[in-house]
Amino acid sequence: MIRIVAATKQHIPTISELAKHFWPVAFESILTAEQIAYMMEMMYSYAALEKQMNEGHQYAIAQKNNENVGYVSFETSHNQSNKTKIHKLYVSPNHQRLGVGKEMTDYVALQALESDNNALFLNVNKHNTKAINFYNKHHFFLAKEEIIDIGNGFVMDDFVFELTLKQPTV
Repeated sequence: MIRIVAATKQHIPTISELAKHFWPVAFESILTAEQIAYMMEMMYSYAALEKQMNEGHQYAIAQKNNENVGYVSFETSHNQSNKTKIHKLYVSPNHQRLGVGKEMTDYVALQALESDNNALFLNVNKHNTKAINFYNKHHFFLAKEEIIDIGNGFVMDDFVFELTLKQPTV
């Protein structure tokens, strides 16, 4: 059974540790070691995670058999819109294709609907075929492409995927 636990600032060390194990593996064949190191510090240092939480990013940790196997970060009503942005969604390589990503996506969709949001969206590196296949399988559609300058001479060359949400009928 997969359990999704809402994270607080007390979970920052756990999220940072999970990221050290999952994130570089996801990008080792896509990005240079220098860009991975830069982005790990930019996104997963204690200060960066605390700042994200202070700015409204919500985190949750996926657990299976009491083991932390994934994490997700999202922001409801992103930029005062009616859409929720998934900033991060990563699953342990040993637990991929076992429903963990789907459980986290469903968790975020529920949070979005509770905030009266009608869509999820996220950025995916154009060369991250595993993630692209996951989002396609779960009915996200390609909304646009964008290149984001993240500093230090690095860019994120991404697809933006979106999923339309429907309020449950009673």
